[in-house]
Amino acid sequence: MADPLILALDQGTTSTRAILFDTKGRALAESGRPLEQFYPADGWVEHDAEQIFQASVEVLREVVQKAAREIGEVAAIGITNQRETVVIWDRKTGLPIHRAIVWQDRRTAEACDRLRDEGREGRVSEITGLLLDPYFSGTKIAWLLDHVAGARTRAEAGDLLAGTMDAWLIWKLTGGRVHATDATNASRTLLFDIHKQAWSAEMGEMLGVPLAVMPAVGDCAGDFGETASELLGRAIPIRGVAGDQQAALMGQGCVRPGEMKATYGTGCFMLLNTGDKAPVSRARLLTTVAARVGGKTTYALEGAIFIAGAAIQWMHEALNVGGGPQGVEKLAMEARDDLGVVLVPAFTGLGAPWWDAGARGAIVGLTRDAGLGEIARAAFDASALQTRDLIEAMRADAPEAFHAKLELRIDGGMSRSGWFNQRLADLTGVAVARATFQETTALGAALFAGIGSGLYRGVEEAAAARPKTESYAPAMDVHRREAAYARWLDAVERVRS
Repeated sequence: MADPLILALDQGTTSTRAILFDTKGRALAESGRPLEQFYPADGWVEHDAEQIFQASVEVLREVVQKAAREIGEVAAIGITNQRETVVIWDRKTGLPIHRAIVWQDRRTAEACDRLRDEGREGRVSEITGLLLDPYFSGTKIAWLLDHVAGARTRAEAGDLLAGTMDAWLIWKLTGGRVHATDATNASRTLLFDIHKQAWSAEMGEMLGVPLAVMPAVGDCAGDFGETASELLGRAIPIRGVAGDQQAALMGQGCVRPGEMKATYGTGCFMLLNTGDKAPVSRARLLTTVAARVGGKTTYALEGAIFIAGAAIQWMHEALNVGGGPQGVEKLAMEARDDLGVVLVPAFTGLGAPWWDAGARGAIVGLTRDAGLGEIARAAFDASALQTRDLIEAMRADAPEAFHAKLELRIDGGMSRSGWFNQRLADLTGVAVARATFQETTALGAALFAGIGSGLYRGVEEAAAARPKTESYAPAMDVHRREAAYARWLDAVERVRS
């Protein structure tokens, strides 16, 4: 009998993809569809939830065909998704009442400001581990209930259901039989008590969201029903669900306290596994659910860097450096390293741990000897130095999670540059391990589904299927490293509002 296979459905912000894995974590085939974005007003971003569902079915079917395998060989499906994006739909018809509101959407900023002005943010963080920001799902749900005609009345009558994209896909894939989410996605809604592991009546009342519309909350590895047999040719169990960054944490094998990963794309998301402790952050990092398996909750600290790879793109587009990212990298590699040029890429403000929306970018330390090469090198260094900011903040918030053999596991577009990876290790003073297989988000969803279907005996065994890595050890003299970080901190203070 052939070894069982696992289907991962990765529903992201710009595409919906499926990857077929074997139990050793090897990808056998991949299929994807681009996702249309809608911008109905300044700061508003929406998706067509029905389009997402149709694309999901298409890629799930197609990836099995591409691998020349039979659907009967698939033991389970794992789902991972863009977090915080929400949709509300009619319980009877299964039709959305409005387009999905995407995590990037800022339409509820005033509602968040009002609650913050009322002094509510401390209590919000205490319950949910989050900050008051339109990024999260709760205020989006309230907006839909208040702005779609009759929606609030219908919700209170029990006629509407709400959820993040995982809950929507579970509902649709199971033919409307299961309304469920997992603890990681629930922990990003502003409605979930991460300590009690339950929806919070206090938060529901504060935000104006009737909790009856929310899905049941399950483990990341568990029973989320079966797909309707007519969709894929047979019923397939859905046994794993996790938000994208938590799925990537699993895909990188970060299942023990002190293990951490960073994904370098346009920006950077960094998560530190803190075990069964949910630390209160003094640096305004987010405390979130890393995973829940077998009823046991693991927590994480999360920090976001707004501008990472986007600084390299800026060099290419705004400063006319030819050759795309590779051209910028070549320029940076040839630059002098002794001129002390610092780029603070606060193009849209500074993220964690500074949280200064009014800060703006600057180049500090220019001399007559400095040129485009030194600025290019500073653009790469900015990602490494912002990473150190997060490491220092996490070390202060959760010192017990750190240990002597600290390693940062990385993926994302910037990590394809071996030169940047070495620079990252040098400027942070932390060993770096780059995943050679980059689709760690989809892999994490597959591993959770493997646990949920009994193919792995637990997270430790599943983590053994993590990708091979390329290692980079810090090689920079400690005095040079600390001098570079001191210049960075000085430059940050100069741009702060």
